[in-house]
Amino acid sequence: MFTDHLREAIDAARSDARLVELSGAIWQGHDAGALDDDEAQALAEIVHARRTALRGPQAASGADPGRRLGRPSIFPPKRVQPRPDRSRSRGRRRRHARARWMPDHLADRFTDGELAVLAVVAEEHAAKGFCDLPVAKLAALAGVSESTARNGLRAAATWALIVIEHRPRPGRPHLPNIVRLVDRTWLAWITRRPASWQRGRGGGCKRFQATQEKKKNPPYPPTNRGRSEKSVRKLPVTGSSG
Repeated sequence: MFTDHLREAIDAARSDARLVELSGAIWQGHDAGALDDDEAQALAEIVHARRTALRGPQAASGADPGRRLGRPSIFPPKRVQPRPDRSRSRGRRRRHARARWMPDHLADRFTDGELAVLAVVAEEHAAKGFCDLPVAKLAALAGVSESTARNGLRAAATWALIVIEHRPRPGRPHLPNIVRLVDRTWLAWITRRPASWQRGRGGGCKRFQATQEKKKNPPYPPTNRGRSEKSVRKLPVTGSSG
């Protein structure tokens, strides 16, 4: 009776974790005397064959062995992303964070990475009135990770600076969320933002003032300073002879 129950449980198992549990139950029953050596060995071989059959398709696809087996996923597998260049990502993050797309009293609430993400959102909003970039692309443009991008959007929504519109599609990949700016102070700042601060148009400038040329001192008249009395030429004295 106990053997038949274990056979039915093994046949109904759909995950590797469940088969591991059943394997432990088999040897516990053997230690308790509910199964003899032949029955325990036969059930263990069935479990091993079942695990091998379940692991085969998953090992080929790279899926998690502990994942429940059923119908295959309707979503395409994720593409392996190349490792980003950290120096370039750091440069993009710093440029966006210092582009001043947000007033200072609002920017103080976020980290540099989150501020870079919100700068990209503000730039998209200034261009077309909203931001519909996927989180992965938003993070790539800002030079941060996807977790930092989500944290920045979540924090901005908590402060009521933005509104996030979710666009789920049952049975299909969800559409990217639409992010709109709603804070009046932030919108007014973007409207009055100088064009020279925009990305790709250079940064600030300096006014150079030429150094005024100093006036040269006028030349002094020649003097007899430093000459001996003999070297001074004496002029003849003219006068009437008496």
